[in-house]
Amino acid sequence: MAYLVCSAFIRNRGLWLPGLRAVREMSTQGGPTPPFSTLSVTRPASMVTQVELHRPEKRNAMNKAFWSEMVDCFSQIAEDPECRVVVVTGAGKVFTSGIDLMDMAGNILQPTGDDAARTSWNLRRLVKKYQETFSVLEKCPKPVVVAVHGACVGAGVDLITACDIRLCTQDAWFQVKEVDIGLAADVGTLQRLPKVIGSRSLVNELALTSRKMYSDEAKSSGLVSRVFPDKETMMSGAMELAEEIASRSPVAVQGTKINLIYSRDHSVAEGLEYMATWNMSMLQTQDVIKSAQASMEKKSPKEVPFSKL
Repeated sequence: MAYLVCSAFIRNRGLWLPGLRAVREMSTQGGPTPPFSTLSVTRPASMVTQVELHRPEKRNAMNKAFWSEMVDCFSQIAEDPECRVVVVTGAGKVFTSGIDLMDMAGNILQPTGDDAARTSWNLRRLVKKYQETFSVLEKCPKPVVVAVHGACVGAGVDLITACDIRLCTQDAWFQVKEVDIGLAADVGTLQRLPKVIGSRSLVNELALTSRKMYSDEAKSSGLVSRVFPDKETMMSGAMELAEEIASRSPVAVQGTKINLIYSRDHSVAEGLEYMATWNMSMLQTQDVIKSAQASMEKKSPKEVPFSKL
């Protein structure tokens, strides 16, 4: 299946070049999208952007380049008026095997500094940088759907817990691997997984034993919302879901995501106050009138011409 590449990207601190489009066709066997070396960015459907982890020969292990490329990519997607939904996938046989230890060892095990204080300060700066790689998915106002097949190990769990909707195949399995390599997970799993699953006991078990969680348990615990028999079926389901979301008002969809995340981290009273402040401006959109009219005329949201946001 051929895809059109999304907007062309440049790597100068994630700056956006207005109006520039890379209009080349790619198949699922195509390589990374320049200037990225670890990601393939395509437009498989109207208003839907697919970001594929693309190091299949390395089981999509996350090397040094990946951590900055994800930030650049999603910072640009956040500002792209042609995108309303993002689908994150993995090329090859598995979603991701986690951190590329061979490539990352120097950064992690040999931080620089003249003394303990300076070494620690530099290491903290590095960890904060890596945390942003996945926080940028959460900060992106466009809903992010992640489709997992095969292994999702270590930093892969950090990644998917920062996404809004998680899907997987029957052969998928998940593993909080960090304790096996002598460290506590530090880029999102320990903070987000308890809020995703809801069972502190199960999260503790997974994080402290590093055992694998298979797709049936992932579904029953709430880590994923749907399980598909194979990758092809999952991708079809993920794209159908993304197109459904993309057909709705971008004002409504992005406002919903932002307020869901705010409410997760605040009290009910604080969430209601934020919602009231949010909608005192957002309710003035023409999208409400267009949506109401379409509903009365029994039209599909896909027939409503919402303006870009």
